[in-house]
Parts: sequence; C-alpha cells; structure tokens
Amino acid sequence: MKNIIGIALILVSFVIFGVRISKSVQFKQNVSGYLKRAADANTIELANEELTKVIDYLESNNITSGYTSMLWETPDEDIGFWYKNLKASQTELQNLKSNSALERTNVLIKLRETLVDTGERTKVTVPKGLAVYPNNMLWGILMLTAFLSLLIGFVILAVESEKRSKKKKQQLSS
Repeated sequence: MKNIIGIALILVSFVIFGVRISKSVQFKQNVSGYLKRAADANTIELANEELTKVIDYLESNNITSGYTSMLWETPDEDIGFWYKNLKASQTELQNLKSNSALERTNVLIKLRETLVDTGERTKVTVPKGLAVYPNNMLWGILMLTAFLSLLIGFVILAVESEKRSKKKKQQLSS
C-alpha cells in the first residue's frame, strides 16, 4: 500500500512539472520566440510583423500591466513597463519613413537592444514568471507541492525497498 502512495505522489509531481513545462513552451511559442525573431530580423517590416504577433497575443490575453512577483514588486517584474516598451518599439518601426540604410539599421539595432539582454548568454528580455501570469502564486505553491511530493514519494519507496531487502535477508538467514 505504501508503494502505491509513493508512486502516486511521484506521478502527481510529474503531472505538475509537465503542465508547468507546457506553460513555458506555450509562452515561447507565443511570446519569447517571436521576440527573438523580431530582434534577429534584418528588415523593419519583418521586425514589425514579429513584434505585432507578440503584442496582439499580450493584448488578447490581458498581459499588459501588473507584476509577476509574489512577495514584493521589483522593476524587473513590471509587466506594464515592459509592455509599453514593446509598444513604443512597434510605433517606432511603423512610423519610420526613412529610406536611409543607416537610419533603418540604427532602428533595428535599437530594437535588438530593447528585446534582448546580452551578457554571458544572450536571452530575450521578459519579466520573470510571465509564462504563468497571473497565477504566479498558485504556480509557486504547485511547484513546491510537486517538489515535496516527489521527495516524499522517493523516500517512501526507498524505505519500503529497504524493508523488503531486510525481510529477504532475514528469510535467507533463517
């Protein structure tokens, strides 16, 4: 019976982890993937097209303001600032009328600097935890529950395995 409980706890944790991974993949498909493509675009039109896909998704899912943090609000988790920055970049792309290659290139470079953080690793600039917004607290609790379920499930299975092992040794020595 305890083995069944241990396995059930492990399965519950895998389901929670799986759904969270699914949320991250959906976010990449609808937001961060297109932001990366907009940052990599070589033309104003292509960059605007990719950025528009992101902004349309954010607006249709009401992800235009708020904070992704659970305990306190920090600037790196401010969705409103990030969203306004994306809208300003889109407006700049749409209003650029210059045929000057230098000016167009400068706008694309500025867009790339807005969309991508460079450092040890280049990554798209998004507020942390945006993939599960507005349910960040719920997902924090679910991830803690999943981790504890996984840990407890493995401990239960290990203890039961040790008991069976001792029982077999006793039977063999008798």
